[in-house]
Amino acid sequence: MTEPRQLIVVDAANVIGSRADGWWKDRAGAARRLLTELTDLITRLPDTTDITVVLEGAAKPAADTPTPPRLRVLLAEGSGDDTIVAAVADATTYPEITVVTADRELRTRVTTHGATTVGPSWLRNQLS
Repeated sequence: MTEPRQLIVVDAANVIGSRADGWWKDRAGAARRLLTELTDLITRLPDTTDITVVLEGAAKPAADTPTPPRLRVLLAEGSGDDTIVAAVADATTYPEITVVTADRELRTRVTTHGATTVGPSWLRNQLS
């Protein structure tokens, strides 16, 4: 029996901002580091798991970071939260969607589309 497909949607700004490691000095660099960590993580996850990362604002240049096929980067044209909600709403082929964010309003918005939510510390634990 195969595992159901799972999508993890990462609110990159929220995850990056969850640690006071100087990210505000180089947002694109911080986003590149996160993408590198997620590239490593995806190799340890089941083949049925995909990750979508939403980048916004000054972090967008990090989209030039090479990523494996199951790690997709979305660039927010406007609000990163709106892009995350749209990604969840459009992910109709995934029976299980998890959004990584601490943003309360965003959590409410994505759960109306059937997603579950976890905080940035959950993802940080997966990355270690």
